[in-house]
Amino acid sequence: MSAAPPVFLGSEVVEKHLHRASLLIPSLEAALANFSSGAEGGVVQPMRTVVPVQKYSGFLGVMPAYSAKDDALTTKLVTFYEHKKDSSVPSHQAIVLLFDPRNGSLKAVMDGSVITAKRTAAVSAIATKFLMPADSEVLCILGAGVQAYSHYEVFTEQFSFKEVRIWNRTKENAVKFARSVKGPPVQVCSSAQDAVTGADVIITVTMATTPILFGEWIKPGAHINAVGASRPDWRELNDEVMKNSVLYVDSREAALNESGDVILSRGWQLKTLWQQNSFMIPGQLVTKTKSLQY
Repeated sequence: MSAAPPVFLGSEVVEKHLHRASLLIPSLEAALANFSSGAEGGVVQPMRTVVPVQKYSGFLGVMPAYSAKDDALTTKLVTFYEHKKDSSVPSHQAIVLLFDPRNGSLKAVMDGSVITAKRTAAVSAIATKFLMPADSEVLCILGAGVQAYSHYEVFTEQFSFKEVRIWNRTKENAVKFARSVKGPPVQVCSSAQDAVTGADVIITVTMATTPILFGEWIKPGAHINAVGASRPDWRELNDEVMKNSVLYVDSREAALNESGDVILSRGWQLKTLWQQNSFMIPGQLVTKTKSLQY
């Protein structure tokens, strides 16, 4: 008897079940703690394999993982391109495959773009909960793409900021963002410096390959969620930001091999997420690859 065909869950179905990124927070906190516990945590997650598509300035990432505690076997396939001419195509597209760990059969194929956007924003929110200044009032978002929307959604739900600012290289996209989001009003800034100055929490969600965030702009004690610069030769943060920050990462191996901000700068202090598998120690936490306390 042949196995049942895999279930397909498109973006609308995934969105229906994950209508708020905050729904992922409890599971992600547990998953991050398990991953940081090493063999005891039961998570096998090798560093992702990235295949460059040089002809079209793109990349294909392959990200397998197995969690013994959840008995879950999955792989995410993600492509990321900087579409300079065709802005209608998302820069990141993904699919998630769910397997039956008992026999390896494919159980489900899920749209991964929604999952990626909400998962990344939720982990940034977890990091921010532990690392941001207690009296934070000003949130700054650099970038106006998919991740900007998902971060705005979960951050304005989980925290009470008195002011939200946004900057984007293409101002029209920042204006569109400010007009379309539902929640606290967003101030569009004419420069990244204007957006960052005085901000307590800063989120960088760009496809920048050279720094857009400079240390002399940053308020002492500010918390930074650095989500972009996911390639060894890409950067969002300049040397001063890295030198004057304490850097928290979920995966030391990934940070040292994939993050251009880490690889190309010097003088940073590195701590690993949940080193003691405990929430009792403040700051054992991070975003996709890095989070910083300035």
